[in-house]
Amino acid sequence: MGCVGVGADARPVTADRVSPHLELDLSAVRHAYRTMRNALPGIELCYAVKANPHPDVLALLAADGASFDLASVGELDLCLLAGACPERLSWGNPVKKVTDVRAARAAGVTRFTTDAPADVDLLAREAPGATVGVRLAVGDDGSATPFAGKFGATEDEAVALLEQARTGGLDAAGIGFHVGSQQRDPEAWVRAIDAAARVAARLGEHQPRELNLGGGFPTLHAGGATPDIDTCAAAIRDALAAHAAWWRPRPFAEPGRVLVADAGVLRAEVVLVAERAGRRWVYLDVGRYQGLAETEGEMIVYRLRTPGRGGETGPVVLAGPTCDGDDVLYRHAEVRLPLDLAPGDVVEFLGAGAYTSSYASVGFNGLPPLPTTVIEIPEEGGIDHHTRQH
Repeated sequence: MGCVGVGADARPVTADRVSPHLELDLSAVRHAYRTMRNALPGIELCYAVKANPHPDVLALLAADGASFDLASVGELDLCLLAGACPERLSWGNPVKKVTDVRAARAAGVTRFTTDAPADVDLLAREAPGATVGVRLAVGDDGSATPFAGKFGATEDEAVALLEQARTGGLDAAGIGFHVGSQQRDPEAWVRAIDAAARVAARLGEHQPRELNLGGGFPTLHAGGATPDIDTCAAAIRDALAAHAAWWRPRPFAEPGRVLVADAGVLRAEVVLVAERAGRRWVYLDVGRYQGLAETEGEMIVYRLRTPGRGGETGPVVLAGPTCDGDDVLYRHAEVRLPLDLAPGDVVEFLGAGAYTSSYASVGFNGLPPLPTTVIEIPEEGGIDHHTRQH
């Protein structure tokens, strides 16, 4: 993995603000959504709520015309409260309880994803006539967090599932996939679109009219080159064009991380610096249980800043504050922090707007959930602040 850089160019945390906390810039969310919409014109964007379900994020995206990918009744309620129309909601989780489907149908949700015969039966029974897309298992090499076979049907299974859905009274409208979270290989979408096209070709007159491109669009972290959204979008457009002579499905995507990650800075405090077995350990007041779950296996290596400390740096093992031995963020990644770092100093995790507050525990070791400070820089200038526990 690459080296995590540090710098002293950020403003310090205010004295009256709790630590740790996540600062989220709504203007950055709006910019990211519009950038992606411009890069993928004609493709419906269904925000993956799990990335950051803060009510202000959902309300902003709903007002800007986004659709939403949800996975639970709790996310359904949040979307409706934020002003999202039921027809713009897609239940993307292939694992559903009877009560999930009933709640979704009662709220007006009509689009579901499936990948197993029993789930198709459930939808046919509880949501007759609903629009159904089958999730195809595709290669996710190049992603930071592959699905390891948890979801998705083979091409043969996908054909059978769509036929089962159609004969069961469902609108077997779609085929889709997910190339793995934080996917750094744009060709992954090309290969997946080709696989979806092979399934469509086998269905003849019943070929899917929708194509779910999934999520996985990457953002900048340490440890490797990251393609921008324009590069990924170009690969997707070219792949769709390659099949356009005989198949022109209506595409939609489920971006999550790429819309909110760069809007967030997670500010933490140094609690302890210690030497152990010849290595310098830095313990923070935030760890894997307070929002940094994606450091498991060091799959996401955040860029770091140290406001007020810009001198010579050295390697560290970076750890969280709890009594759990697994609460170590980085042992192997080349993380370097200032040699004069001391308890009370601030360490900032950049690109932390996704999968932090939504992953934080509700009280492990008695530590509270990660609070979020929402800011927005209006066009006329100035900064509006408000806070919300979430």
